[in-house]
Amino acid sequence: MTEVKIIVTEDGSHSLYHAELNETYHSFHGAVQESRYVFLKEGLDFLRSSFDLDRIRVLEVGFGTGLNAILTSEWAVANEVRVEYTTLEPFPLKSEVFEALNYHEFFEDKTVKKRFLELHKAAWEQEFLQNEFFSILKLEAKLQDFKSDSLFDIVFFDAFAPSKQSEMWDLEVIEKTASLLDSNGLFVTYCAKGQLKRDLKGVGLTVETLPGPPGKKEMVRGVKC
Repeated sequence: MTEVKIIVTEDGSHSLYHAELNETYHSFHGAVQESRYVFLKEGLDFLRSSFDLDRIRVLEVGFGTGLNAILTSEWAVANEVRVEYTTLEPFPLKSEVFEALNYHEFFEDKTVKKRFLELHKAAWEQEFLQNEFFSILKLEAKLQDFKSDSLFDIVFFDAFAPSKQSEMWDLEVIEKTASLLDSNGLFVTYCAKGQLKRDLKGVGLTVETLPGPPGKKEMVRGVKC
């Protein structure tokens, strides 16, 4: 496992610095506020308001710190929406790292810390039912090697930036990701590179360039029509 160290972003929430890539796991402008904006507001909230779904199947590319997962788990309970969450992570964090993260401080209910640690400590390759609304399946795998018999309603594409991990943003990878989406499925990411938008359009998605979270000009959402 490449060395990572905890850093504090501008909203006070933690992120990690990946020494080998010289890159952070989240926006330095604020980890929690970025994830809430990109993946909850412009992802899950939009999906729920646009389509009549009694369950939402999420595929996350990059479990990382577990921030998106705990935000989604709490969102599922608050909105009483059944969420089946599949997440890919080839390089899981060590316990001394994830146990020190401060995301529970950004929830009114401080008992979220216990549920956050449950997600990290849940067995890999086995579905874990956290509550009646949220289950998670963590797979220690790369997207390129991932196979699924089912489709997803939304993809949280949270890989490292194209400048740091270009292989995750190749057309072949984008095409595979799009193929995993069900009809009306969403592709949501913090990235707004022109090549990404062209590739998403090329694989049949309707692409929206949206205002970005604080500190970032734009983000992208694609819809599989």
